[in-house]
Amino acid sequence: MYKDVEVEIVLDREKSRRIKEIRPTKDEYFMLIAKLVSLRATCPRLRVGAVAVKDGYILATGYNGAPRGMEHCIDAGCLMVGGHCHRAVHAEQNVIAMAARKGISLEGATLYVTHFPCDTCFKLLINAGIREIVYEEMYPNKATEILLKEAREKGIVKIRQFRLSKDRVKAFLEELFSEDVV
Repeated sequence: MYKDVEVEIVLDREKSRRIKEIRPTKDEYFMLIAKLVSLRATCPRLRVGAVAVKDGYILATGYNGAPRGMEHCIDAGCLMVGGHCHRAVHAEQNVIAMAARKGISLEGATLYVTHFPCDTCFKLLINAGIREIVYEEMYPNKATEILLKEAREKGIVKIRQFRLSKDRVKAFLEELFSEDVV
């Protein structure tokens, strides 16, 4: 079919350079997705987004908000008990729930999350098989700090902070919304 068709390799070095320069790293890519997911959050106290990843593929996403079919904090108000909202399900819990509903194992996965998990979510993530947690902002909690120290010492889960550079985010947005995209 292509027997007599001429084949050539074309490389536009300037376009290639620009693409390499703007292409997000895997950490940037997945944290950007977690931040985008956080825009769906319906609890105004803290907008959290999370994405579970394995082998470079997204397994599940989650954000903090009311259980399915129930009133959201932005509509009914936060149900406060001891300074914490009890109406919203945490982003990490919603990642686990979404994966469970779809029959997806989180064993060996990495979780990218905008804010470090609370102690309950941290324990659930460990039991769900998450092997690495990459967070952008620390959520201060003494109980979590104690559990985190033990989990690190025992090698149960790898934890690291990754902060997106605002300059990189601006560059991504400019690239996405420029008139003459490469």
